[in-house]
Amino acid sequence: MNGEQPTLLSPRVLLPFALVTLIWGSTWIVIKGQLGVVPPSWSVTYRFAVAAIAMFLFAAMRRERMGIEPRAMAFAAVLGIAQFALNFNFVYRAEQHITSGLVAVLFALLIVPNTLLGRAFLKTPLERRFLAGAGIAIVGVGLMILHEYRAAALGADEVLLGTALTLAGVISASTANVMQGTGIARAQSMVVMIAWAMAFGALADGSYAWITTGPPVIEPTAVYLGGVLYLGIIASAVTFPLYFNVIRAVGPGQAAWSSVLIPIIAMGFSTAFEGYRWATLSIAGGVVTLIGLVIAVAKRPERPSVSGNMVSVPVDAQE
Repeated sequence: MNGEQPTLLSPRVLLPFALVTLIWGSTWIVIKGQLGVVPPSWSVTYRFAVAAIAMFLFAAMRRERMGIEPRAMAFAAVLGIAQFALNFNFVYRAEQHITSGLVAVLFALLIVPNTLLGRAFLKTPLERRFLAGAGIAIVGVGLMILHEYRAAALGADEVLLGTALTLAGVISASTANVMQGTGIARAQSMVVMIAWAMAFGALADGSYAWITTGPPVIEPTAVYLGGVLYLGIIASAVTFPLYFNVIRAVGPGQAAWSSVLIPIIAMGFSTAFEGYRWATLSIAGGVVTLIGLVIAVAKRPERPSVSGNMVSVPVDAQE
């Protein structure tokens, strides 16, 4: 039996990773349609209320047991507040101060806390190749951040506030990512755990929205309601189980490469639907980022062991 540790290039990891990255790359445009008439907190509430309902229905279809032990329920509450309340409230508010492109690029920095927290709490191994690739990718992200900052032509106060809100979202998301790699998370049904976490997140979102902005507000337009359904079902109920499974398979550091690739995909969607024009810095940043990814995840050739005149390759060789 081959006990080799899976990587992002493993087929069972690569497909869900690619699907999640592609879908989340499209959400930045959709989120823009959620801002305006409806306060951001209510938009986040609707998104995860829809997502929680979808997850519970899916769990029922699978005939899974909905109840979980009190300790796991408390864990789901903390996970839901970190991932589905704090994270998204910070992100939605950040887009009120800086462009969605800049928010998406800043969120690529998720790879930093994910890697560090994964090492600290999950003992995830750090290879020199991964660190080198991540460092190169961060340089590429920096080039894209510089371009988006110049293109936005925003005031310094707005940029600072939007950046602070985005980074707060990054830390919240990273906390939830690392929680998914813990033993208590692995011991639970993925679908049921996420359903409860989304329900707790939606409850926290709705409570905060009511306290800060008043009773629910809805925008009865096809664009807004369609956006809520897309974000709740496709971009949440479908993607989060896939993403959390990637975390469980390869660790939060490698899984965070999705956040590094998402800005490039988001810019692609913006090119197709918003007339976004690629500049030298954004092209260079995208290329450098992809080079970093290749370096980080490319499998190092196994070194054959030499015994006399015989050359053998260990069957279970691991990095």
